[in-house]
Amino acid sequence: MTSGRGARGLGGSLSRNALLWIAAAVVLLVVLDVVLVAVALGRTAPQDGGQPGPIPTFTSTPSPRPTPSASSTAAASAPADAMQSSSGRHLLTAVDGSVAWRASAGVCGGSGEVLQHTTDGGASWQSVRLGDDVESILALRATSSSISMLVAAGPDCEVVVRTSADDGATWSAGTAGAAGAGIGPDGLVLKTGTVDPPCSDPTEVFQGDYTTAVICQDVMEWRSGTGAWVEAPMQGIRSLADAGDRYTIAVVGADDCDGVQIASVGAAKVTRTSTATAVGCDADADTDGAVTVARSGTNVWVWAGKSVAVSSDGGATW
Repeated sequence: MTSGRGARGLGGSLSRNALLWIAAAVVLLVVLDVVLVAVALGRTAPQDGGQPGPIPTFTSTPSPRPTPSASSTAAASAPADAMQSSSGRHLLTAVDGSVAWRASAGVCGGSGEVLQHTTDGGASWQSVRLGDDVESILALRATSSSISMLVAAGPDCEVVVRTSADDGATWSAGTAGAAGAGIGPDGLVLKTGTVDPPCSDPTEVFQGDYTTAVICQDVMEWRSGTGAWVEAPMQGIRSLADAGDRYTIAVVGADDCDGVQIASVGAAKVTRTSTATAVGCDADADTDGAVTVARSGTNVWVWAGKSVAVSSDGGATW
């Protein structure tokens, strides 16, 4: 009995001790919490004295952006061999010994046509923008104040004349014949209208005030007004330019000229026996491609394949 009561007394004593320890721990935690709160309040209370610091500002340096390059109204210089003609014909017109225009004579639905301008005797060429509706260029004629071109325009390839007085920066409707005669999809385009060509594959046509001449394979076809065509055989003839009462012609394959021979033939009363008189020889001309001649005064230009040359004495020397 006595031992049992002793056991119960030990258990009660332990329970009271545990409660005391718990109570002490709670009190300690409460005190610690009060201390922490007081410290926090002290740190966040307003400070007396001292000037307020400046409000911080932030600046950022923008990343550099590339400056867009200015677009040029004139296209880059093109080499002399940059133009290819989908029809095999080239067009050339000269203003003087330094200024000329050239183009590839294309066909409707072909690749984009190109018109080019030189002011340094053909050393460099600047491409000129055309209207978006231009399908092909059929003829060119330049003066000191303007350039006119006969073109096939739009989906129906309507043949019209376009003229520019600002070196091709802008174009307006031109008058019939201002660009000279051309070879169009339906025949020879003359000032008076379109007529059938005298041969199946003409390569060039020129119309003056009274006469018309057409270059065919080894033949010059000629007529006065609206008369009958006269066939004048001329071996190797490739191109023709107006020289007043005579024509200046370009010939390849001549016995005494390895390049392009420049010759002269009368422009009136042409017959089957009309012959050309040799004037000079551009011995360095490339005869593998199209050959085109143009003339202004005594200045004769030859665009032959990949080469362009100018003679200042009517084609006698190059």
